[in-house]
Amino acid sequence: MSDLQPGVYEHLITYQVGALLRAVPDQELIDRRSLDIADSHETLARHLAALTRRALRAVRGETDAVRLARQVEIVNRIADLIGDLVPEAAASEELVEAAEELLGFARSRDVAGQVRFPPRPAIPLTGSALLVNGRGQPEIGHELKHELASADRVDLLCAFVKWNGVRVLAEAIEELLARGGRLRLVTTTYIGATDRLAVDRLAAMGADIRVSYDTRMTRLHAKAWLFHRKSGLSTAYVGSSNLSKTALSHGLEWNVRLAQAEQPHLIDTFAATFDDYWDDPSFEPYDPAKDAERLDRALSAERSGSGQVVIDFAHVDVRPYPYQREILDELAAERQIHDRWQNLVVMATGTGKTVVAALDYRRLRDVGQADSLLFVAHREEILRQSLLTFRQVLRDETFGELYVGGARPEQWRHVFASIQSLHANPLPETDAFDVLIVDEFHHSEASTYRRLLSTVRPRVLLGLTATPERADGQDIKHWFGGRIAAELRLWEALERGLLAPFQYFGIHDGTDLRQVGWRRGQGYDTGQLSGVYTGNDRRVAVVLETLNRKIGDVGRMRALGFCVSIDHARFMADRFTRAGLPSVAVTAQSSPSDRSQALRDLRARRINAVFTVDLFNEGVDVPEIDTVLFLRPTDSATVFLQQLGRGLRLSDDKPCLTVLDFVGNQHKQFRFDRRYRALTGASRTGIAREIEQGFPTLPAGCVIDLDRDVRRLVLENVRQALSLNWKDLSRELRDLGDVTLPRFLDETGLDVEDLYRRRQGWASLRYAAGLEADTPDEQLGRAFGRMLHIDDVERLAFLTEVLNGRTPRSPRELRLLAMLDVMLWGGTQPASGMEARLAQLTGARALELRELAGVLHSGIRHVAPQLDPIVPLHVHARYSKNEVLAAFGVDKPAHMREGVKYVEEHKADLFFVTIDKAEDHYSPTTLYHDRAISEELFQWESQSTLRSSAATSRRYLSGASTVHLLIRQSKRDEGLGAPPYTYAGPMRYVSHEGERPIRFVWRLDHPLPPDVFHYAKATAG
Repeated sequence: MSDLQPGVYEHLITYQVGALLRAVPDQELIDRRSLDIADSHETLARHLAALTRRALRAVRGETDAVRLARQVEIVNRIADLIGDLVPEAAASEELVEAAEELLGFARSRDVAGQVRFPPRPAIPLTGSALLVNGRGQPEIGHELKHELASADRVDLLCAFVKWNGVRVLAEAIEELLARGGRLRLVTTTYIGATDRLAVDRLAAMGADIRVSYDTRMTRLHAKAWLFHRKSGLSTAYVGSSNLSKTALSHGLEWNVRLAQAEQPHLIDTFAATFDDYWDDPSFEPYDPAKDAERLDRALSAERSGSGQVVIDFAHVDVRPYPYQREILDELAAERQIHDRWQNLVVMATGTGKTVVAALDYRRLRDVGQADSLLFVAHREEILRQSLLTFRQVLRDETFGELYVGGARPEQWRHVFASIQSLHANPLPETDAFDVLIVDEFHHSEASTYRRLLSTVRPRVLLGLTATPERADGQDIKHWFGGRIAAELRLWEALERGLLAPFQYFGIHDGTDLRQVGWRRGQGYDTGQLSGVYTGNDRRVAVVLETLNRKIGDVGRMRALGFCVSIDHARFMADRFTRAGLPSVAVTAQSSPSDRSQALRDLRARRINAVFTVDLFNEGVDVPEIDTVLFLRPTDSATVFLQQLGRGLRLSDDKPCLTVLDFVGNQHKQFRFDRRYRALTGASRTGIAREIEQGFPTLPAGCVIDLDRDVRRLVLENVRQALSLNWKDLSRELRDLGDVTLPRFLDETGLDVEDLYRRRQGWASLRYAAGLEADTPDEQLGRAFGRMLHIDDVERLAFLTEVLNGRTPRSPRELRLLAMLDVMLWGGTQPASGMEARLAQLTGARALELRELAGVLHSGIRHVAPQLDPIVPLHVHARYSKNEVLAAFGVDKPAHMREGVKYVEEHKADLFFVTIDKAEDHYSPTTLYHDRAISEELFQWESQSTLRSSAATSRRYLSGASTVHLLIRQSKRDEGLGAPPYTYAGPMRYVSHEGERPIRFVWRLDHPLPPDVFHYAKATAG
């Protein structure tokens, strides 16, 4: 055996695999003459040929997947046979060590009918490695060429693309694209390092390219390749190498090679994250014919250090970011559900208030609810920029006219006017405009604005502001019934990089506030609180010592401190100045000139701190503020976020905002949970977990660090808020008297969940307070607690009608009745007994359910359209699993335990999907099996036993049934049972891959709602 020539072992095995791959059942499988290269070992050749023929004969007629699996098995047996017959072959590096790997880069027949094997990377496709361009290691560029040779498609994430890097890989990339492969590139204009020539060359080859022009917000620094292979042997490189010659050859670069065969969850993470970036509007499609000049300008601006953002919507439709769409949905709900047409929107500066206003106007105009428009602002530059934004959103370069300075409208249909022009020349008709939009609405209490708002009578009023509270104490919300219709969630803006990241430190200051007066609905007695802090030099020492530890160079600090009173602000400014940190107090008593001078001094670092008292007006909105000092307790999440927001403006020389919160022992009714939920977006029950674990899932760049004493105080306070004392609640109710449920919630500041989390609800509380004579049914009280998710108008209206004695008759009403029945009695009993069970809803519990329905209706923040005349589900409304099954006519739905259900009557497949499958810890191996690829595309992984040949799979693939997606974030919601699912609606088959399980991609008929997309996608941004 030893006289075989070098390479014959590999030739034999390679030939056999090639024959297997190109064979079809009715062809001769083995060309015997080719095997005669091993004439001196005819026995070996005969064994191989016979083994191949027998094995393939057994799988004639099977599916491609089954044949491929058998071919893999055969190759393994061939390798074993060679090893037995030729012992020295087993150790030969020339032999293919794994048949799966060989199949992974073998391709179909070429034009001559032969199977061609491309060059293999030095690292086996099944292995991982760390490449550092070290001695004896293959260069990263060499490996990338060979990876490209066997890939089906490639994703490249690369901050810099250089010409000398593209030309190194050009031939391999061209060959990939020529054979029908795909290359997707995501890149940026960061520091101007990219060569436009290189990007154009890739585009000319056929690569799909997306570019981020806004490097301040996008901040892409990643360098990574993903080589997709249909065989399941995908590989990836993640590290420091950009697409440049130095990075690919001799640079001091570190890159990790990942293999799907070893670490499939890491490949899943890569693929999911890349898809999120690809669908992010921040990365715009690049076409050299249209975008070359724009790219040149952006790169030049970055190289010059100007950092000017290049914005051009000439060739793209303006789409809202998810957080903007959430605000638009809330506005729609205010109008369509609550019939409120005067609405205030609060959004931080830089988050796109004007874009939201333009998109909102476009939607109103598209549905015929509005046409004429008056947009009002106080500065010409704001009006000109706003007009440009509206034109881009409406894709109409002739839209709108300016009424400012010397410009005067001719048509008077769509007018962008300064308040000064309107004051000097009032509108002749008060009802001339359908829509009135007022930017910077915090100016509305000025006489010029009051005159306008008091005389103009639009159908729609929309106020825009970043600062709804005024320094003079006047409330701008009275124009909107005391409401804020929609408010940007802080963590969404942070994740998108629209605001500066914060580093928050909670420091115990040694004060005891437990005896300070407390008023329900108002908080601490301001006078007593001021007395605790003003003159307290020991507390000032704690503040100064903390600044020295956390800030470093306090002489360069630009700080804003929030105090409890004017005396407290003046005291802090005096003590800081004495300590060598020049400071001033700016309050409602300060003159406008003094305020302006103080802010100019702060910008120029002539002073280091401004102390104020709840001063939110435009004058203190200084982007350069890099430190915020919370020197008074605030348990209002709204006020806390508004104060924090004064320092969150982006500024070139501010890497982050430092937040120092000085915390004492608080009154038992003080609520820390509201503050930290506002900072993190965590659920009411999840916030305790976040605190215990040290806030592990904050937006990138953000930190919350509580010292040991503060952490203890906060945890005790949060746990107390989650376990309110029933006796205390009943005592509060007795004090208030015989009030309604909405009135009780308003007076106490409680959430409706507080009455039902591990408790029996409103009627039971009334009984405990002596306001009900009969003992309420505890089982029904607990059932009501499972109904708090109801958020579609139809169900709430139906519930009220049933309580008023209406008898359901239509098929749809009977389904609604079944849904109500399963919520109240669990879904374990037959539908035939529904009416008898519902007859138990009398007395106190019936009254409670009516009031609860009203509370739930007032909290609806989205419009949920009906899809089916029989099945009473509304897209994007929330339902329990049993409610969904009852809506589809399934009897005794509680008996169904699986995550999928086929309903023959409706030819409907129901997918119940939980995104976070690991309840108590981060689980990378399951994280991206089920996920939102985009707002319209969803990836779903089947049960582990499903084959593509199964009847269920054929139903999915053929469209013989309608597939419906029900989605939730987690399995657990402490105290209220299992969380509900959001009904995402029907979806259509797009593609699939793999076997046992099969990974499907579906296209949703309705885009996911922003909050669902936020938790279902791979990245947070």
